[in-house]
Amino acid sequence: MTEKKSHYQIMLEQAKALFENENNALANLSNASALINQTLPNTVFSGFYLYNDKELVLGPFQGGVSCVRIALGKGVCGESAKKRETLIVDDVTKHANYISCDAAAKSEIVLPMVKNNQLIGVLDLDSSLVADYDGIDQEYLEKFITILLEKTTFNFDMFGVEK
Repeated sequence: MTEKKSHYQIMLEQAKALFENENNALANLSNASALINQTLPNTVFSGFYLYNDKELVLGPFQGGVSCVRIALGKGVCGESAKKRETLIVDDVTKHANYISCDAAAKSEIVLPMVKNNQLIGVLDLDSSLVADYDGIDQEYLEKFITILLEKTTFNFDMFGVEK
């Protein structure tokens, strides 16, 4: 087993424990972004954009100041949300639809979060290395999202992001 898979398996076990007795979305998304940030050493951004039925709005994250609102279809996050599929970008400088929020970001993976056939938002990860994400990242991060969605109640009306 690769070291990367081992790190992810530990992260999944930690996620199960973190979310087992907590269903608050703000708490779980905050801990989720911190857990990912700690697990993946090249991460410069790990966070969530939440869908408010119009656009994606920045949610809990770890990293530098970031874009706040992203239209569906715009940037890698908006593209992933619109298509409801995971997108991996090896080199963000060569991706035509990339929105630059942080010059330290060299590659990106974005995973849609869909619960009960409703788009909740996306998980967005940026790495300081080119081509840092692959099928292993996709597989384990999709499992991570599944655990998070199962254990979390999404009700963001007090934040202007309703689900």
